[in-house]
Amino acid sequence: MGQKIPLTVREVPSGKQVLDWIIPKEWNIREAYIKNSRGERIVDLRSSNLHVMSYSAPVHAHLGLKELSEHIYTLPEQPDLIPYRTSYYSENWAFCMSHAQFLSLEDDIYEVFIDSDLKLGHLTFGEAKHQGQTTDEVLLSAHICHPSLANDNCSGLALLACLAERLASRKTRYTYRFLFAPATIGAITWLAENFDSLKIKHGLVMSCVGDGGGPTYKSSRLGDAMIDRAMRHVLTYSFPHADLLDFIPYGYDERQYCSPGFNLPVGLFQRSRFGTFPEYHTSADNLDFIKPKHLASSFNAIWDAIDVLESNRRLLNTKPYGEPQLGRYDLYSPVGGDKRTAERNMAMLWILNLSDGQQTLLDIAERSKLPFKVIRDAAEVLESRGLLSECDAN
Repeated sequence: MGQKIPLTVREVPSGKQVLDWIIPKEWNIREAYIKNSRGERIVDLRSSNLHVMSYSAPVHAHLGLKELSEHIYTLPEQPDLIPYRTSYYSENWAFCMSHAQFLSLEDDIYEVFIDSDLKLGHLTFGEAKHQGQTTDEVLLSAHICHPSLANDNCSGLALLACLAERLASRKTRYTYRFLFAPATIGAITWLAENFDSLKIKHGLVMSCVGDGGGPTYKSSRLGDAMIDRAMRHVLTYSFPHADLLDFIPYGYDERQYCSPGFNLPVGLFQRSRFGTFPEYHTSADNLDFIKPKHLASSFNAIWDAIDVLESNRRLLNTKPYGEPQLGRYDLYSPVGGDKRTAERNMAMLWILNLSDGQQTLLDIAERSKLPFKVIRDAAEVLESRGLLSECDAN
């Protein structure tokens, strides 16, 4: 990640209280396997790290099949897939394998070995920052704690890195903060560490953005925050079939940012909603499952929403008494039939009528039912002819 964007890595020690939580011990794993009595490794961490339940305690034992089965997770309804399982905050150990392989196990004595440790260490998260003209921030957040899962959430990490790389060459009104942190405890730690300096005006959590489903947008707790309106508007025109969901206090890290004490305007963007696609939290969530074209369309949707945040402003009609004679300003085409010309003409009429210094370009786009890009471009033309003046950059 640091090869694409300037990344600041921060560490917070185990045992530190962060809000109502305590940062747990650090987990490190070096090797893990299950061997049968012939010394054959039937499960091996080296072939897939999904084979070991995350945060498993160390173990070295010889167990019969019945006792071993109490420490094995499978997916009977998806017999060829390996599940992803975790055991944070409770000391346990387990292996994961396909149900088909589990059914093939013989009545035997098995050697189980997990070379791991749970010791005082650090919670690690990374941040990248793009400085804007103001200190008001847009938070873009993705979780980093799902190893070997491509959609959930390598896709989110890749999307954030590409957005940061693109924004680096753009002059922006807002300052953009990109956060890469473990789910839940990472977001909570970041909030605790920045408790007295939060300047988040808009925010998005991104996960599962590389598959062909959805897209899905879950609103912030506020419901009508600018980011909610921007995302709903963009998706309405780019993806008419998008799922637009109200806030619920369950999901990803948006629920931490939207907790009542902070109540930050942070929504969740996904393609397929978590938990609804069969590849979710299984070995099928691999690089074959995500596609460049889906990542690209996710990128474009977020980039268009950023454009709304950056370009949205209030303007004032400088000729408010009656409709200006657009032909005098070389703005009215006497030739009809061109759909784009008709749309631009209608956009100009809406902008001139509603630019009373109270309504923003997004307000006008929503009321006129025209894409924000059309409203923004028409406003720039009207402004260049002296028919609009900016009255409030915020």
